[in-house]
Amino acid sequence: MTAPPSPDDGLSPAELAAKYGLSVSGARPGLAEYVRQLWGRRHFILAFSQAKLTAQYSQAKLGQLWQVATPLLNALVYFLIFGLILKADRGMSREVYVPFLVTGVFVFTFTQNSVMAGVRAISGNLGLVRALHFPRASLPVSFSLQQLQQLLFSMVVLFVVAMSCGSYPQLSWLLIVPVLTLQFLFNSGLALVMARLGSRTPDLAQLMPFVMRTWMYASGVMFSIPVMLKDHPGWIADILQWNPAAIYMDLMRFALIDGYGSENLPPHVWAVALGWAVLVAAGGFVYFWKAEERYGRG
Repeated sequence: MTAPPSPDDGLSPAELAAKYGLSVSGARPGLAEYVRQLWGRRHFILAFSQAKLTAQYSQAKLGQLWQVATPLLNALVYFLIFGLILKADRGMSREVYVPFLVTGVFVFTFTQNSVMAGVRAISGNLGLVRALHFPRASLPVSFSLQQLQQLLFSMVVLFVVAMSCGSYPQLSWLLIVPVLTLQFLFNSGLALVMARLGSRTPDLAQLMPFVMRTWMYASGVMFSIPVMLKDHPGWIADILQWNPAAIYMDLMRFALIDGYGSENLPPHVWAVALGWAVLVAAGGFVYFWKAEERYGRG
């Protein structure tokens, strides 16, 4: 005697899934649904960023003080090399150049660390990605939020440096809020892009420090771009000034430093800052979402 033929014989896997109401595990939801799911994980994103921030220096004796000490020591090194030896402060008094440099280092470090954390957001958390079902964009956004919180701790030192050089609190300091909001959006979008690229190419984490160092030198962290390039074709300075890292640094300097006026900013600077933030945040989010079902596989 032979077993009767199965009613499922001859059906393809897709037809079997449709017949029994099965769906693909980890399938990418629609964009609107994905945004809704990400918003539903907002408490996880905040808690995860705070936990990462607390654990970052847990093994160091000075603990969370390194959040402030690291960029401050970097600023000191750059001041000794670029300010005293190479005279990169040309066109600026010492009272302007010191907060100019410290602000540049702190603000660029915010973007740099967000990018580096984004590269490892998926590849460095594969256990979490494979064990739990949640919108994967939560990870790079959470790491960007961690870097924002770290910058906010550092802002206390930045305020002290600015006031010690004669720049005291005034209404322009309120501009810090929109500047940081726009930069956070930009950093989050960039972290999302790097998270997708880094999930498939782990070697990218080794390459990015060189890319970020080049970006830092091209963004006027240690010197004024218009002054340093005044003897070069104007389009070179325009390109460097309009790059997003330089835009957010200059806006922060304009807000904080009394002697750093609007003449140091490129035209339509706020529109450019908003454009970079919206373009990179929206584009990075869609780019990351398109590969949602592939993260953690293989």
